[in-house]
Amino acid sequence: MNSTHNFKTTVDVRSIVPRERHPLIFGSFDALLAGEALLLVNDHDPKPLFYQFQAESKGEFTWDYLESGPDVWQVRIGKPAADKTAAPVGGCGCSH
Repeated sequence: MNSTHNFKTTVDVRSIVPRERHPLIFGSFDALLAGEALLLVNDHDPKPLFYQFQAESKGEFTWDYLESGPDVWQVRIGKPAADKTAAPVGGCGCSH
């Protein structure tokens, strides 16, 4: 991944009520154009969100951990450029 991070928006959900977090994140993701990305800032590992993206976005997203806790997690979530494909499933950074 490129060392220069360009994001269309930053979604910091640490102060958002938990039930409102995923709708906010998906709404921000839906507003992205191909090749754009958002920065998600969270207070815990958003791995369940990764699985929801797999289910709802049909794998058409990229997921790159930039910071992995213990207090703050930052994840770059992007829409692949029209001429590129998304990262293979398993790009969540876990060891499966």
